[in-house]
Formats: sequence, C-alpha cells, structure tokens
Amino acid sequence: FATPHVERINGRWEMISLGAKAAYSYDPFTGKELWRLEERAQHSASTRPLLGHGMVYFPTGFSAGQLLAVKTGGNGLITDSHVAWRVKRGVPNKPSILLVDDLIYMIGDTGIASCVDAKTGEQVWQQRIGGEYSASPVYADGKLWFFAEDGKATVLKPGRTFEVLSENKLEEGFLASPAIAGKSFFLRTRTHLYRIEQK
Repeated sequence: FATPHVERINGRWEMISLGAKAAYSYDPFTGKELWRLEERAQHSASTRPLLGHGMVYFPTGFSAGQLLAVKTGGNGLITDSHVAWRVKRGVPNKPSILLVDDLIYMIGDTGIASCVDAKTGEQVWQQRIGGEYSASPVYADGKLWFFAEDGKATVLKPGRTFEVLSENKLEEGFLASPAIAGKSFFLRTRTHLYRIEQK
C-alpha cells in the first residue's frame, strides 16, 4: 500500500518500496533488486519512505510499528548493521512522516505528535494534539499542518520547541492527505473537496 520513492543515491538511481514484510530498493530502469531489509514479524507499511542525511527513513507500519533509519549504500540482504537507529514510541501506522532540515515530525494514529532528531533518533518533543489520524501531515508556508479524522486541522511551528500556531475545523473530517498547489490547499473531506487560499 506504500507509495515508493525514486531518487539518485550515491550515484545510482534507486526506487525505495515498502512491502508487507520488508523494505526494498530496486533499479527503476531494470527492476533488479538492489537491497532489502526484512522485518518479517513487524512490517506492514503503508507510508512513503523519505531520504536524507545518508539514510532512508520509514515507519514499519502495523503490528509492532517502529520508525527506522537505514543507511544508504547497501547491497543484497542487509541486516541491523545498516540500521542507524530505531524509534518505537509514537510512530504512525497510516500517516507518513515529514523531514524538515534535521528533524523528523510525525503524528500517531491516536493523535500524539512527535519530533525526533533525524541524525540520532533522539526524541526532541512529544505532545498529544488530539483526534485520530489517517491523513499525512504536510509542510507548507514554513509551518506543519496536521489534519484529523474529526475535521480538526492543527498548525505547528517547526523546531525543537512544541508550539501550536492555530487550530481550525471542517466538520466532515479528513481521511485523505492534503494536496498543495501554489498558495492553495486542496482538502478532501468525507463529503466535499475544498480549495483554501488566503487572498
């Protein structure tokens, strides 16, 4: 269920794809498997992997979900020797994560927002903002945006200190992740499609 990520890494093109039992890297031109990391007991991911700081970041998803940082440059079946760090608290099953500069932001399915250091995996802050979440957060206009299933939108200031900038609500609630074009948000609730833009 995960959307793959294609990027040139250490001089070669790779398509990072999260499967039901492992994370895979493929040559997008030939389909050849370049590497895989198996997490058979704890991997059923639906989120999009991210790349940065010489690592691939991804939540393992349902079951005993955790966030992994895997060093790039692997070949064949890679093991824990390529795992730079793991985080187990507050990791989402459904929403994807955000990487902004040196920090990773995420929202757990039950409304706990977290920030971890992308290089070390150390927790910077963790706060409950409430609601249940399926939609992935986005970074836009220098802010972090979180859209809950009950329709609440929470806007946070990025950084090492937790700060809520505003809260808004559309009654129908969000399951789909928002899209951004120019200065507009396109938000699909259970009943409507909205375009929101400050004139």
